[in-house]
Amino acid sequence: MKAILSEIESKIIPGTRIPKPRARAEFVVKGWGMRRSERALIYTIPNHKNWTMPYEKGVALSEFSQAFDHLTQMGSFTRSWLTQSMPPCAKEGGCNFTTIGGIFEFLGYATYDHGRYHYVGSLGTRSGQD
Repeated sequence: MKAILSEIESKIIPGTRIPKPRARAEFVVKGWGMRRSERALIYTIPNHKNWTMPYEKGVALSEFSQAFDHLTQMGSFTRSWLTQSMPPCAKEGGCNFTTIGGIFEFLGYATYDHGRYHYVGSLGTRSGQD
């Protein structure tokens, strides 16, 4: 298993707030489940009609891996790349783009700027990180 996947599984725990560039409400990790027939990080998103019953979405581990490979090789990734490269993930909702990027941001690998997540470090070489 790739190091990024191990890091996601060990550091992104239930209750983790996912950084989102423009969200006013909280997007929160619920835990682990299944999406697209594989292990996935499940998170809640606000339900503006009923705040007590948030919606749930998820990102499969292979999708995190594919996005991280692109981020590290190309230096960034965009929503259009995700839509073209991972249609089932994108089809579940546009917020999967900012969830993937937000998780990378939370872990210190990316920053968001004008619709694009930029790579800022590599596994094992980030100063000040565990």
